[in-house]
Amino acid sequence: MKNRTSNLIGFIKHYKWAIALMIALIVVNLLNPILGKSANRLTMSNFLTMLGVLPPILVLIGLLDVWVPKEIMIRYMGEDSGLKGLGIALLLGSFAAGPLYAAFPVAAILLKKRARLSYVMFFLGVWSTAKLPMVMFEYTSFGGTFTAIHIVSNLTVFLIGALLIEKTFSKESKEAVYKAASELSQ
Repeated sequence: MKNRTSNLIGFIKHYKWAIALMIALIVVNLLNPILGKSANRLTMSNFLTMLGVLPPILVLIGLLDVWVPKEIMIRYMGEDSGLKGLGIALLLGSFAAGPLYAAFPVAAILLKKRARLSYVMFFLGVWSTAKLPMVMFEYTSFGGTFTAIHIVSNLTVFLIGALLIEKTFSKESKEAVYKAASELSQ
């Protein structure tokens, strides 16, 4: 009995935000059924969107985890990879598909494989603003000048920011990030 109780408490602690949001949705449905119906529709729409995006991303992450040895990742995106690692982070981010929340599991695998911290942060920045479909949309909607200014300025800010943030981390802090990424993906 005690084991079941501790498991239930652990479950509630782990999923506290999801449980709180479900309770809030129930309360909204009880207090204002019209608003609740709209909230239910939006919740289901977002849930189905995530179901369409996350499984393929998770499969690709699993393949990356299994097929790419840690030593290869360290050589191509590690601390001493130089411009090669930066270029790979740029390509990974720009050829990405899907919303930004799909990038975080990829970033976790890159960290687990010991990719340089600043390159992972740069990858997240590229994914958020410079994905190829987004760049093509901007180009056709706003023109080449706007797109070039937007992409170059954002990539510059992301790169400088990522390098500065990495500089503030001590060696122990970096190791803690890598350890947390390894534990998270197990």
